[in-house]
Amino acid sequence: MDSVNHYKYAAGASALGAAAGAGYVASLWPKMTSWGARHDEVDEALPGDDLVGQARYRATHAVTITSTPEQVWPWLVQMGQGRGGLYSYDWLENAVGLHMHSADRIVPSLQTLAVGDVIRMVPEGNEPSLRFAVAQIDAPHLLVLGPDTTRDEAFAKNMPYPCWTFRLSADGPSCTRLVVRFQSDFEPSPMGLLMNKYALQPVHFVMERKMMLGIKRRAENAA
Repeated sequence: MDSVNHYKYAAGASALGAAAGAGYVASLWPKMTSWGARHDEVDEALPGDDLVGQARYRATHAVTITSTPEQVWPWLVQMGQGRGGLYSYDWLENAVGLHMHSADRIVPSLQTLAVGDVIRMVPEGNEPSLRFAVAQIDAPHLLVLGPDTTRDEAFAKNMPYPCWTFRLSADGPSCTRLVVRFQSDFEPSPMGLLMNKYALQPVHFVMERKMMLGIKRRAENAA
């Protein structure tokens, strides 16, 4: 094969590979943005939607837990960096310096949470400062973590303007439906779309799925 034909072959193979990869990601997108959730859960309005408005990124995930909402709630309340962790892949989070340590027990000192309280995702003093403020809380059914800054301030720092909603509802005798919705608005630039939507989605899916299964395991074992 001469060099010209070899170049054409390589270019064609690369283009085919890129197209196949894009098609594979596109085929998985609905699953990653709605893992475990029923159609009505994906489509319904949830508390926190109004904080972000027209979200450029949104994912709604859900899982059924064989425990009551009252038994699941304490695990949600103590989440956060420097608190009870996120019940996900600690080793991955710690590999990037998050110092995350997921609790395997309910910690009484972490059970008090109120509107305005800050929940960190990274150690205090780290930049960028990834954290939420409690926007709404209704034990043992609803926890809404909203942005701790304004939309303009977030955009000025090239950061998303996010909201994280956790809803617990009874789903039969001694069962709970945990629905989690993460959504955000961000500067719709090519870099903003890449970082806060397309690159974020696979990471968000993997980590949040593990978090929800971690909550499920802990709540069911404790019950």
